[in-house]
Amino acid sequence: MIISIASDHAGFEQKQQLVDYLVAKGHQVIDQGPDTDDRVDYPDYAAKVANDVASGAADRGVLVCGTGIGMALAADKVAGIRAANIINPQFAALCREHNDANVITLSGRFVTLETNQEILDVFLTTEFGGGRHAGRVEKIMALD
Repeated sequence: MIISIASDHAGFEQKQQLVDYLVAKGHQVIDQGPDTDDRVDYPDYAAKVANDVASGAADRGVLVCGTGIGMALAADKVAGIRAANIINPQFAALCREHNDANVITLSGRFVTLETNQEILDVFLTTEFGGGRHAGRVEKIMALD
C-alpha cells in the first residue's frame, strides 16, 4: 500500500518512527515532511497528504500533530478526503468499517507510539463495511 505521511513539530518524533514502522511492514511511504522538529503550521502538511490521497498518488494518509485534531480539520477541507482523529484501535476499525476513512490523524503527545502503531495496523487492514454505511458515506461526500 502507498501511504502518504506528514506531521507538524509536535508530531515529528512519532512521524519519523512511524515511517520506519510502515516501511518495515512493507508499505511504500511518501514522507511529506517536515524534515526537522522546527515549528511549522500543520495545515500546510495536512494539505500535502490530503492532496496525495485525493489525487490517487497514495492509497491512504497519516497525519501526526499534538492531538491530531487540527490535522483532521485541515485534511477534511480537501475534496474527497474522509479524515478521522483516532486515539485507539477500536475507533480505527470503526472509522474504516463505517466511514471508509482514507486519512487518519494521530496524537503525538497524548497517545504512545505503541498504541499509534496498533491504530495504524487496524486502519490499514480494516475494510469498509459497505451496506448500510455506503449511503451515509455518499451523503458525506456530497457535502464536498
